[in-house]
Amino acid sequence: MATTQTSNLPKRPGATTADSAFSPNGAAVVRVKRIFAAETSTFFVILGTALFLVVFGVVMVLSSSSVEQFVQTHDFFGAFLRQLIFAAVGIPLMLIATRVSRRAWMRYSWHLLALAMFLQLLVFTPLGIDVNGNRNWIRIGSFSAQPSEFLKLALAIWIASILVKKQQHLADWKQVVVPLVPVVILAVLLIMKGGDLGTTLIILMEVAVAVFLAGVPLKFFILPALALCVAIPILTLGGNSRTTRISAWLDGCSSAAAYQSTCWQTTHGLWALASGGVFGVGLGNSKAKWSWLPEADNDFIFAIIGEELGLIGACVVLGLFIVLAVSFFKIIRRSDDAFVRITTAAITTWIIGQALVNIAVVLGLLPVLGVPLPLISAGGSSMIFGLLAIGVVLSFVRRHDADERPAMAPRETVGSLR
Repeated sequence: MATTQTSNLPKRPGATTADSAFSPNGAAVVRVKRIFAAETSTFFVILGTALFLVVFGVVMVLSSSSVEQFVQTHDFFGAFLRQLIFAAVGIPLMLIATRVSRRAWMRYSWHLLALAMFLQLLVFTPLGIDVNGNRNWIRIGSFSAQPSEFLKLALAIWIASILVKKQQHLADWKQVVVPLVPVVILAVLLIMKGGDLGTTLIILMEVAVAVFLAGVPLKFFILPALALCVAIPILTLGGNSRTTRISAWLDGCSSAAAYQSTCWQTTHGLWALASGGVFGVGLGNSKAKWSWLPEADNDFIFAIIGEELGLIGACVVLGLFIVLAVSFFKIIRRSDDAFVRITTAAITTWIIGQALVNIAVVLGLLPVLGVPLPLISAGGSSMIFGLLAIGVVLSFVRRHDADERPAMAPRETVGSLR
């Protein structure tokens, strides 16, 4: 009578005991391990830092928004629950993005850009709404979104794909200009038309870093730099609210009239930071959030962090963004793929640059620009697309099965031994 044996069969290299026995549970374990297998520890550092910032941000949104939420809706937890939902949407999307291949990001870069441009155009339809003087939002029913956050991500991927395809022709200014310059100008004009100066500056920084890292000759930067030196003062002084904010900031907010109007937010943000001291007044004990500091849960949430958690808490936030920056730079330095380097550099400029701009605004080093603190400030668009951008970077450090793992040998047949 034939006898079936499995214990003496040769195992595949790297196979577990369960896998060698070909049990369904063993196969499932191996598949799960492959899904979450990363090429380097950088993957886990970026993922862990991003998740910590999101959780920390949700807690700080609860603390900074509870008073205003109760005044407006008699519900302490309204903004907190919304932020929790945004996190519950953004984190899975980030994990899904890590599974997308480099080839797919390049292939669909035009599609992403077209969709982002279309959504940005909707701002100027009846779906568009004004928020704090900026027309940069769309609302459908109870759902609202800021398309410019998606545009930041789409531009980062699209610019990288264009520059990689033209890598052998970057010394020819005509090849660099078309189609890069017309598309970027269109994107900037659409955002500036809505009055969002902060997002415009972030996108210009993102584009400049991507083009520089691609290897475009420095002489090509001279004319755009001169044009910006002329255009930025005209654009920033083109609106009454921007003019008054920038003028008050340049004057040092020295007048009593400025304190009561354009400098109110900056002044109370600095007072909140100063009152926190080294150790802070304690989580939830902020005084500035009691209707003294506008946008306490959004653009000026760093002031509440400094007040409640002190200098130590503020330095922890800065340290986490530094960890992200260092990890992104490692990817840029170690990768020999131009698309990976350029896309990662653009996303790094967006997330880290925006964080530094936000903190500089709270410290009074820049005029109020209306940019949130990435992954921490209240707001679904900023959080979701920020997490998606990090997911794109994580997809570059993940070991893709099709690209990097050798083909699996055919499984041995288990049966009767004759």
